[in-house]
Amino acid sequence: MKTVSCQIQSLSSLTPHVYKVLLKPDEKVDFIAGQYLNFVMSDEDKRPFSIASSPNSEVIELQIGAFAADSYPMQVIECIKASHASGEKVTIEIPLGHAQLRTESERPLLLLAGGTGFSYIKSMFEYLAEQKSQRHIMVYWGLREESAVYELEKTIATIAKLPHANFIPVIENTDGSENSWQGKTGLVHQAAMHDIVSFEPYDIYLAGRFDMVGAIRSDFVEHGALLEHMYADAFAFI
Repeated sequence: MKTVSCQIQSLSSLTPHVYKVLLKPDEKVDFIAGQYLNFVMSDEDKRPFSIASSPNSEVIELQIGAFAADSYPMQVIECIKASHASGEKVTIEIPLGHAQLRTESERPLLLLAGGTGFSYIKSMFEYLAEQKSQRHIMVYWGLREESAVYELEKTIATIAKLPHANFIPVIENTDGSENSWQGKTGLVHQAAMHDIVSFEPYDIYLAGRFDMVGAIRSDFVEHGALLEHMYADAFAFI
């Protein structure tokens, strides 16, 4: 892990509650798809965020969900806004985490995320697309409602570059008065369990709220998943 200063290249909104941050590091940084960084607010206050970009990218992308005015993530967004406006640099610690993509494996892949946990799996499938991976890959993204979806067409286009990959977005709550969503509905991990007969052959990567990841781990083991082939940074805390 190293401490690196970064220029804020851009800050934009993906939805009313999700922000996209692009950081340009002062030096080359090395990480493996699926790792995370610490955003340094102070020496005593370092906040973890998944890296959403491929290790081959010259910029580091973060996708930060911030739903309340003075919340933990919104404080980071306000810091980024202030630094961007003043031209000041921000500091990160990179890389961190042990749930990174096992690049030496040739097993089929199941990448599953809820909400902005998407950033964790996005780094992986972007990297795999760049590598022209021939692995069988299933990508599931669960969201509470259709309004929470972002960069859908971009994701579809990236995953389409992989010859043996499928992308399945799943919306948990659909309003009966709206008929625009034509995709899968319900809980994202249940959609995966419905689609895949057994998880035994898969390397499985999970991201989302800790309670969600804990519940999925239990259900997936019952569906054949092997614990030694399941990866999530949340496992260290649940």
